[in-house]
Amino acid sequence: MGVDDRSVSAGSDRGDARPKHRATGPEDGVGAASSSSDLDDTYDIYKQKGGGETDLDPVEARRVLRKIDWHILPLLMGSYMLQYLDKSSINFASVYGLQKGTNLHGQDYSWLSSIFYFGYLVAQYPAGYLMQRLPVAKVIGVSTLAWGVLILTTPACNNFAGIAANRFLLGLFEAVVNPGFVLVMSMWYQKSEQPLRLVIYYSMNGWAGIAGGLLGYAIGHITSGLPQWMYVFLIFGAISFAWGVVFLAFMPDLPSTARFLKGHEAAVAVDRVAANRQGVKNHHFKKYQMWQTLKDPKTWILFVMSISAQIPNAAQSSFMSIILKTFGFSTLETQYMQIPGNVIQIVSLLASGYVASRWPNMRCIVMILGNLVCVVAGGVLVGLSPGADSTENRWGRIVALWLCSCQSVGFAMSLTMVSSNVAGYTKKQLTGAFIFVGYCAGNIVGPQTFIDAEAPLYKSAYIAILVGYSLKTVSVMVLYAYMWSENAKRDREAAANPQSVEQQDQEAVEKGMRDVTEIDNKGFRYAL
Repeated sequence: MGVDDRSVSAGSDRGDARPKHRATGPEDGVGAASSSSDLDDTYDIYKQKGGGETDLDPVEARRVLRKIDWHILPLLMGSYMLQYLDKSSINFASVYGLQKGTNLHGQDYSWLSSIFYFGYLVAQYPAGYLMQRLPVAKVIGVSTLAWGVLILTTPACNNFAGIAANRFLLGLFEAVVNPGFVLVMSMWYQKSEQPLRLVIYYSMNGWAGIAGGLLGYAIGHITSGLPQWMYVFLIFGAISFAWGVVFLAFMPDLPSTARFLKGHEAAVAVDRVAANRQGVKNHHFKKYQMWQTLKDPKTWILFVMSISAQIPNAAQSSFMSIILKTFGFSTLETQYMQIPGNVIQIVSLLASGYVASRWPNMRCIVMILGNLVCVVAGGVLVGLSPGADSTENRWGRIVALWLCSCQSVGFAMSLTMVSSNVAGYTKKQLTGAFIFVGYCAGNIVGPQTFIDAEAPLYKSAYIAILVGYSLKTVSVMVLYAYMWSENAKRDREAAANPQSVEQQDQEAVEKGMRDVTEIDNKGFRYAL
């Protein structure tokens, strides 16, 4: 896909090839002036394995990968499903009297969706700092317990101020999940393995939508006791709190401290990831990496991509039940009519993850294809006449809404741009934070495009969906062009270097374990 064989072997998707010679260390001039703060947190165990001097046994490496998959992925999947259910709980409760029970009027409901992301926004940089300084798994686990408690207490809110405060705090504590999981991906998996694993846990959004729709349908048949909307929060909150306990008990912080890896398996896990030229984790905050993050064009392209992707997201998360009701469906029908869109989301994510992991440098291509489907769907929503009561052409418009679920392909692949294409731990967590600042901004603006005075037509919202997807598609193309040109430039420089390809590869791995950024590590290649 536009890079020659050297760029693939030197750090793109197939950067898992191990060089077959001794490691280049400080005595060779690599990091000779490095301090202990430059060394990866797993550097000692990496050196115990030989620091690249010996080849990984492919059979043993696959066995360790299987153990990582069976232990780490289920924990990520469960947490991701619950965080989506919990933040979308107002969507399921909205048709069961949430607005009446909490005395919401006019744009109040739209603001509940936006306020969640104000909390998410405020927490981004503190969360990133905490996950760098403290064990990542512990930070995520404690946050899960906290948001479980917040969901459980939502039924106690009886006015806008109370439920708005609850939603703000919920966003504050859920803010660690997305950036935290991006860091987890880079700590446990090689570049070529990340797209499929990331979409596997990201597809839990779709499974959460299905589970939430079925639970919402079941709750609709409760006719006694508390108001129906309260059961949504009580059930979701109880499950999340219990899961937080499980996550804290079983999620390891680093490959080097994982109890499920026996003997030298931990060293194999570290050595596998060292091939990414990014290291595993460094808990020292580095100001120069902060400035590099601000100057890096990738940061701002990913930021724009994130905003433009999330403005349309309100239609998929907080407003789907309400939109379906404007199409003429009953309250119970709105719950299960969301399921096809979730199925499309799951299938498109898994297919894109397989393609991006199976063939190198296909990430931007699958992002563009997923976005183009959404652009067409947005055009249908804007172009098809809804009629005076919004029920005309409803099947064409609902299929378009379902197809908008393909937007998850683009956002999930954009997260692999951080896990695979950003090195230097401070720079990685700050770049992730920038993406999620954009994520928050888009999700704050998105609900406000659903103007109460425009109900049931919501013309502004559908125009915003089309514009958002179009802008994101252009941004992906710009990102691809930038990274391709950088890879080509580095390939030319490498060809003129008197060192062998193997020597350059090993030097790049050593720099990664010394927390050198992808900008300074000229042996690094972007996964396209």
